Amino acid sequence: MKIKAIGGCCRKAKLNYENAIEAAKICGVEEEVELVSEYAEIATLGVMATPALIINDKIVATGKMLKTKEIVELIKKESK
Repeated sequence: MKIKAIGGCCRKAKLNYENAIEAAKICGVEEEVELVSEYAEIATLGVMATPALIINDKIVATGKMLKTKEIVELIKKESK
């Protein structure tokens, strides 16, 4: 499972990344959570607002910081 936390320039984006790492551990995801913070790469991913989260190349959240619990639910949903 590929998880990308999008953003990195603000506090909320950094917390979103940290929460994604914690959620991945809880769910037993072995792949490392990737942080995407370069503006050009963010644009190519189709993300219009950060922080955002992408799971398996699908944008699952944009424009808000997610709590660890919310990310766990998204991981479970996308792993089905």
